[in-house]
Amino acid sequence: METKNLKDVFDNIFDKVSQVRESFTPSLAPREIGTIMTVSTDIVSVSGLPNVGYEELVKFPGEVFGIAFNVDEQEIGIVLLGEHSHLHAGDEVERTGRVMDVGVGEGLIGRVIDPLGRALDGKGPVIFSKRVPIERASPPIMDRAPVTVPLQTGIEVVDALIPIGRGQRELIMGDRQTGKTAIAIDTILNQRDYNVLCVYCAIGQRASAVARAVATLQEKGAMDYTVVVVTEGNDPSGLTYIAPYAATSIAEYFMEAGRDVLIVYDDLTNHARAYRELSLLLRRPPGREAYPGDIFYIHSRLLERSTHLLDELGGGSLTALPIIETEAQNISAYIPTNLISITDGQIYLSPSLFELGVLPAVDVGKSVSRVGGKAQLAAYRAVAGNLKLAYSQFEELETFTRFGARLDENTRKVIEHGRRIREILKQPEFSPVSVPEQIFILLALDAILFDSVPPDRIEEAEHSLRESIKDIPIEVRERFDTNAELSEKDRGIILGIAQEALKRFQYDPSQLSGHEIKIESKSSPETGT
Repeated sequence: METKNLKDVFDNIFDKVSQVRESFTPSLAPREIGTIMTVSTDIVSVSGLPNVGYEELVKFPGEVFGIAFNVDEQEIGIVLLGEHSHLHAGDEVERTGRVMDVGVGEGLIGRVIDPLGRALDGKGPVIFSKRVPIERASPPIMDRAPVTVPLQTGIEVVDALIPIGRGQRELIMGDRQTGKTAIAIDTILNQRDYNVLCVYCAIGQRASAVARAVATLQEKGAMDYTVVVVTEGNDPSGLTYIAPYAATSIAEYFMEAGRDVLIVYDDLTNHARAYRELSLLLRRPPGREAYPGDIFYIHSRLLERSTHLLDELGGGSLTALPIIETEAQNISAYIPTNLISITDGQIYLSPSLFELGVLPAVDVGKSVSRVGGKAQLAAYRAVAGNLKLAYSQFEELETFTRFGARLDENTRKVIEHGRRIREILKQPEFSPVSVPEQIFILLALDAILFDSVPPDRIEEAEHSLRESIKDIPIEVRERFDTNAELSEKDRGIILGIAQEALKRFQYDPSQLSGHEIKIESKSSPETGT
């Protein structure tokens, strides 16, 4: 038995040695050499190389690579993927005969790399299983399965009102410094117990911001199931451009192996700007806002690769959370509208809500999930519709309360209920809430049990409610995590326990009857005053 095992080990070693020898066997085809004509920032024009193909990888002196972007009759425009200071006119350029590719494999999990596969975390070289092109065709329609399984973010406002399914593409958008990355990081942190592998792609970010994100993932133990692909703001535009494609190929490797994968693109604004810079340097015709005419295509071919595969193909899924930055809340700008039309919904973060301390600053009115309840657990669906309607009514009526006018009893109840919904949907950063706790809280909120709790004690009451979840019978709690409907008996048990847990925080709501309800004018997200 031991002899057989040793034979298998040696056979495996010899196979690997043979593969390595074959990869280093010199090609019998003649080398094709070109000459550098001009060198500029991130761009090189080359003569020669008559057989070079579009997006083929070419090699420069000093182990610097580039991608052939403009293939003209007289010259070739090449985008550099490295430092260009040592390159000069007259230097030789060599074809590689292959397109840009990236290493993939289990060895990437827990590592921080750049789009070329080079380690950035100081843990030694990265071990790859194989190399795949960064540009790949998206799966055909007939290979795709419906999006029906939820991707739980751990964020109450998202899971309840803007649900995301595995295989969906949900855009996160908002002005600068409104918490877009925090939503993505929270979602990654929540995947620990759901067997979802994550890929975080930082595109042209500040080194300090990337270091902070990676430190958070390490501190919370999320790097055990996460791959981080990084380009910094001072990296060549070519690296920034290829980063999301390389990250997607890495994610697709795991998806095709039957795993559920989440990929975050942070952010595609920098990606669009890098492509615009390269296009203008290559003298491609500018269009709207100086972006080239194919700016829509570079993002659509990227995001179309996210899907849920059929069970016959492994049943894996790739869920995309692209991030986009708006300017002065202008969601109708060129790049945001492009991405809104490509994705299956958007989570909009309002700077007005952020300034008021409503965190996460999700504007429920401008956010939408086009997959919706089809990718939501049944217990969520039972309460989500009522909560969204009540919250929308509250936001409509909230504006009128600025004048301190007397309100009728029904209007007062709508506003009081809406204020409790807003308080419940507030959530600290990096503290995801489990599905049973979310459903327990939302059921109590829908049953108006929080309406008799003073607003300044909502957080304390919610904490007490989460602690009392252990009192719910196990068989009822198990139905929270499945798609089973809750019976009236189940709801009665749950609400009875919630009522008991909230009893010490409640007051008699009739004490406010007939009194004026005054809400400070600054609490209106529409006015921001």
